[in-house]
Amino acid sequence: MAVGQRVRKKDAGALLSGKPVYVEDIAPRDCLCVKLMHSPHAHAMIEEIDTSRAEKLPGVACIVTYKDVPNVRFTQAGQTYPEFSPYDRLILDRHLRCVGDPVAIVAAQTEKQALAAIRLIKVKYTILPAVLDAREAKDNAVLIHPEDNWRALVDCGANNKRNLVAEGCDAEGDIEAELAACDVVIDREYSTLANQQTMMETFRAFTRLDTYGRLEIVSSTQVPFHVRRIIATALDIPKSRVRVVKPRIGGGFGAKQTAVCEQYPAIVTMKTGLPAKIVYTREESMTLSSPRHAMRLHVRLGAMKDGTIRAIDLHSLSNSGAYGEHGPTTVGLSGHKSIPVYTHNLKAFRFAWDVVYTNTMSAGAYRGYGATQGLFAVESAVNELAHALNMDPAKLREMNVVREGEKMPAYYGEMANSCNLGRCIERAKEMIGWDEKYPARAMANGHIRAVGMGLAMQGSGISGVDTGAVSIRLADGGTYNMTIGATDMGTGCDTILAQMAAQSLECSVDNIAVYGVDTDTSPYDCGSYASSTTYVTGMAVVKTCEVLRGKIVRAGAKLLGCDADDAIFEGDCVRCAKDERTVSLAEIANSNMMMNGEDISACESHGSPVSPPPFMAGCAEIDLDPLTGVVKVVDYAGVIDCGTVVNPNLARVQTEGGIMQGIGMALLEYPRMDETGRTVSNSLMQYKIPTRVDVGRVRVEFAPSYEPTGPFGAKSIGECVINTPSPAIADAVYNACGVRVRDLPITPEKVLLGMDE
Repeated sequence: MAVGQRVRKKDAGALLSGKPVYVEDIAPRDCLCVKLMHSPHAHAMIEEIDTSRAEKLPGVACIVTYKDVPNVRFTQAGQTYPEFSPYDRLILDRHLRCVGDPVAIVAAQTEKQALAAIRLIKVKYTILPAVLDAREAKDNAVLIHPEDNWRALVDCGANNKRNLVAEGCDAEGDIEAELAACDVVIDREYSTLANQQTMMETFRAFTRLDTYGRLEIVSSTQVPFHVRRIIATALDIPKSRVRVVKPRIGGGFGAKQTAVCEQYPAIVTMKTGLPAKIVYTREESMTLSSPRHAMRLHVRLGAMKDGTIRAIDLHSLSNSGAYGEHGPTTVGLSGHKSIPVYTHNLKAFRFAWDVVYTNTMSAGAYRGYGATQGLFAVESAVNELAHALNMDPAKLREMNVVREGEKMPAYYGEMANSCNLGRCIERAKEMIGWDEKYPARAMANGHIRAVGMGLAMQGSGISGVDTGAVSIRLADGGTYNMTIGATDMGTGCDTILAQMAAQSLECSVDNIAVYGVDTDTSPYDCGSYASSTTYVTGMAVVKTCEVLRGKIVRAGAKLLGCDADDAIFEGDCVRCAKDERTVSLAEIANSNMMMNGEDISACESHGSPVSPPPFMAGCAEIDLDPLTGVVKVVDYAGVIDCGTVVNPNLARVQTEGGIMQGIGMALLEYPRMDETGRTVSNSLMQYKIPTRVDVGRVRVEFAPSYEPTGPFGAKSIGECVINTPSPAIADAVYNACGVRVRDLPITPEKVLLGMDE
C-alpha cells in the first residue's frame, strides 16, 4: 500500500546533495543581466525620459522604456482564463502608480554595468496626488486607473472610474431581523496587513529563443501554463510561440502565482535575440512583489444567551494596491471560508465586500488567500462573544460548528460530505490541556501563561473552474513514466501523486518516474494554488491509472491468447483466470514496442464541481511578560481533518510550516510604509519572520474523515493550516492581560499601551 505511507520525497537526494536544480543554477552563463529602474513616487507621470547616456556604457545591450512595449493591457494574476483580475497593466507604463513601479528595463553583460546604466537614465516626473488609505479610495477624485483600455473580463463589480477592483454581496435570510432578535450582538472591526511570503528563493526567470525562434521561459513559478498565457498577452504574440519550463522552486506560498518578473527578460530576449536573466534582490521582493491583501473587516455576530449563533454579518474592505491581481477572488474567501464554519445554528448571514485600488504595492496571493484575514476577524469575534456570554470558547464552538451532512449556504451551498471538526476541537483541547489551563495562570517568575483557540476551513481547488491532468506511460522494463503539469513547490506533490499512481497500479513508488512541468510536453494543469493538487490532480491520477490498467489488461490478454474479460491485472503481471498463465509487465511493454505495437499510455484530466473543505482546530499557549508586553508562544496544538492523509510526513511538515507562518503573522510580521507610500520594511532585518526558536513547541495530529469525491478519500491541507494561530494567540493575550488586539500584529507596544489604558 502506498497511500498513507511515510514515503520519502522523490527529489530528496538531489536537494540534499546540492545538485543544480533551481533557475539560477541552470541559467546559461552568457545570459544578459536584467535590472529594473523603479519609480521613487507613489503616483506620477513620466514627462521625459532620456536613456542616451546609459546606452553608451560598455556592456549595455538593451534599454526598454514605455515607448518600446506593446500597448496591450494584461494581468499578472495566475488564474484560469477568463481571469477575474482586471487587465490593468502594461509591461512598462508612462503612468506610475506606486513606489517601485518599473520605469525602465536595462539589460547588460553584468549586473554592475546594468546598475551603472540605471544611474545615468534621466527622468522628469509630474507628481500626482496619491491615495494611500484604502478607506479613502472608493469614489475618490484621484483615479488610479483612468485609462480607456482598462478592462475586466468577468463581471465582478470592477469599475476603474470608481477605483474599484471588485464589489459585491452574498446573503441569505433577513440579517437585520435576526440580529435584532439576538440577545447579544458583537460589533467589531479588525484589520490585517500586507504580509510578505518571504520565500527563500526570490522572484527570478531566464529567457532565450529556441532553434525555431520561439520564446522559452524558465521560471520559478507556481503556474507555468498561466505564465505562458500572461507573457503571450503582454508581448502581443501567439501562445504557440511561448514555452514555459518550471525547474525546482525555492518556495512560493502563493507569491509565485503571480507573474511578477517574467515579462522583463522576455521582452529583452525578443528585442535582442539574446538569453536574458532577472533575479530580484530581497529588497525588490519586499517592495515590488505580491504580498497578502491588507483588509479591514467589520463583523457583527449575533447569538442567544445559551450560545447559539444565529446571524453573522461581515464586510471586507480589501486593499489591492496599484493593480488588481487576485483582488476579486481573495476577498471572496474572507467570508466564504469563515462564515460557514458556524453553519449549524445559523439563521441568516450577509457577506459584502469592496476591493479598491490605492497607490501602494500591488497585492496578490498568499497561503490562505483571503480566508486568513476573514478567519482572524470571525474567529476573534466568536472569542469575544464567548467572553460576553461568560462561556468557554471551546464549548461555544462545539455548539455551533458545521457537522457532516449539513448544507453550508455561505459556502456556495455545498454540502459538508466529510467533516470531523468536532473531533479536531476535542483533540486539540486534550493536547494543550485546555480544561486545566483556561483561561490563564500566574507563574512564579511574574509571567502569565494563557491559552486561546481558533478554527479554520479552506477548500480543495476551485470548484467548476480549475483542471488537473497527468499522463502515464508503461515503459520498457515494466515501470511507469508519469508526466504532470502540477507544480511542486517543495510540498512534495511529485511524491504524493506518485504514491496515488503506485496505489492504483499496485506497484512500488520507486517504479513511478515523475517528470515536472514543461508547457510543450506536460498535460495542462492550472498549477499549484487554491490547495488543488492532492484533490484535483490526484483524481486525474486515479482516472488515468484506471484507463491505463484497462490497456495493460487488453495487451496482456492478447499475448496470453485469452479473452480480455478473463485477464486480471495483478500489479507486476497480467494473469489469465482460466489457466493461471501470466505475462509480466516487462514482457507486455517490450512486445508492444515491436511490429507496430500499441503505445500503452493514458492521459486523463479532472475538474470538480465541488471543493470539499478541510477543517482545523488550533490551540495556543502563550507566555506574557507584563513588564515588557512581550508575548511568546510556548506550545501550539493543531489538529486537522484533511480527509485521508496520503503521506503523514509531508502532511505534518506542511501543517507545522503553516502554523509557523501564522504565528509570524500574529506576533512578528509588520509591513510598514511611510507617509510617501514607500515600503520601509524592505529587508529581513526590518521585516521579522519567525525562526524555530520563536515558535516554541508545535504539535500536529490528524482527525481523518473520508471525502467521497476525493482520491482515496483525500482533501487538501496546504492552506488551511495557516489560519488558526492569529485568532488563537489574540484571545490568549486577552486571557492573559485583558488587552484585545484587533489590528495585527500583536506587538509588545500594543500590549503595554492596552494594559496602561
